Amino acid sequence: MTSLNPTITRWQGIGLMTTTLLGTGVFILPQLTISTAGSLASLTWLLLTLAILPIALVFAELGRRFPNAAGPAFFVQTAFGKSYGQIIGLLFLMVVPVGTPAALMITFEFLKPVISLSPFQALLGQLAAFALLFIINWRGMQLSGKAQLGLTLAIVAIVLVLLLAFAWQTPSPKTSIPAGSVSGMFHAMGFALWSFLGIEAVTHLSAEFRNPQRDFVPAVLGGTVLVGLIYIGCTLISRLDMTAPLAIVGAYEILLHNDSGRWVIAVLGVASGLATVNVYMASLARLAWSLSQDGVLPAFMQALNRHRVPSVALSVVLLLSSLSLILAYSVGENFTAMVLWANGVFLCVYVASMLAAWRLVDPKYRIAIILSLLVCSGFAISLGSALLYGLGLAVILSLWVKLRSVSAL
Repeated sequence: MTSLNPTITRWQGIGLMTTTLLGTGVFILPQLTISTAGSLASLTWLLLTLAILPIALVFAELGRRFPNAAGPAFFVQTAFGKSYGQIIGLLFLMVVPVGTPAALMITFEFLKPVISLSPFQALLGQLAAFALLFIINWRGMQLSGKAQLGLTLAIVAIVLVLLLAFAWQTPSPKTSIPAGSVSGMFHAMGFALWSFLGIEAVTHLSAEFRNPQRDFVPAVLGGTVLVGLIYIGCTLISRLDMTAPLAIVGAYEILLHNDSGRWVIAVLGVASGLATVNVYMASLARLAWSLSQDGVLPAFMQALNRHRVPSVALSVVLLLSSLSLILAYSVGENFTAMVLWANGVFLCVYVASMLAAWRLVDPKYRIAIILSLLVCSGFAISLGSALLYGLGLAVILSLWVKLRSVSAL
């Protein structure tokens, strides 16, 4: 198999990991969890961060031991055989119809405080964003790693400034926050899980780390912890003005006593959202490239450009993402439902990866694997009927791969 170009350092990996997880939800999800979990929203984020750490550890160890562009599909294939790996790879690709439109729709929510866009104008802007990310991805992940490390530092700096101002002033919220409940926390976790989707995406890039054995685990775990702390901080801040269209903007203007918050949050929110979509486009393109190497997808996707980037696969991912986005606007689908559907797909991938890890990694990680499977069970309960999208796709793809293998005999 032709190799990709290893350029990502540890700190660039932390930048990629952090912006992937912060992504589209960094300034929006805290507000939504407060609306659902009430006064228990911060506790919800703390528990979610603790719950995701064993999953992050197992994925990090898998990526370190088995650096491969196919990510979870390669792990499952190594553990259980080629057909199972193909099923997981194809299932991961099925995130495109719901995940990428949802991600860009959420990203453009940050523009609402500064500019009013019609649905058609928003669609044109989002399609233009896809084209921009395609150009960035054409040269590989080194530029993305450097840019996203800088973006991570900017987001962390803004959150720290707001937290320091919050600690200094200790202002009271404009409105009272309703009391939370355990059921509200579970529902909030089902949606907030979106914030940590990206751990598995970064495993697709493990083969492009300069030293994955040394740097991959610290990049994944460091990014995960940092993201959890940022979300907890943003939740505390967002409580100040739940009457604003974007609570974090209202809180910014209360704490810093100026009206520049809408512009600062708009720039950082859009940039962070685009960074998330950027990593997913790169990851999905490399997965499609890997599956084409195995004969699951057409051979023309095997082509690499002069930067050692799977350019044809990247083009296909861009095309499918654009068509999905147009379809979502045509039927008037909202991003909330699509986020939950995408979470269901990722949960299936997570469970399969944890089962593969049981066979592949050292026995000392089995406690983390058991904890991860218990956490996934809790997420499944919180998703409810939204999980049927992922389970249905898993069944359909399993039947298709099995029939395909039988016909090849």
